[in-house]
Amino acid sequence: QVQLVESGGGLVQAGGSLRLSCAPSGRTHSNSAMGWFRQAPGKEREFVAAVSWSGGFTKYAESVKGRFAISRDNAENMLYLQMNSLKPEDTAAYYCAAYGPAMPVGSPYLWGRGTQVAVSS
Repeated sequence: QVQLVESGGGLVQAGGSLRLSCAPSGRTHSNSAMGWFRQAPGKEREFVAAVSWSGGFTKYAESVKGRFAISRDNAENMLYLQMNSLKPEDTAAYYCAAYGPAMPVGSPYLWGRGTQVAVSS
């Protein structure tokens, strides 16, 4: 069974940067769009960013636009989230997710277990 495995979380001071990575343990649906979501304590899981299979299309939540960048390396089967200018409100568990289609539409069908990001003020 395919699993998504996130890494790169940790504790960082406000204004700092982190780079999250996501690697499938097996082969996902071919040509899948991918995304990042996050869930803060006591809050609903929310969308952060998504990228099409080709990498040519990306979309972001308003709260992270200009600070976060999603990218993928299909040759290495990896997904990344570069997070800059981190704020305490970015503190959350971050989840990697795979969509069925090549574009990030609808809901993901596959989720990782998450990696924790904590931003201190």
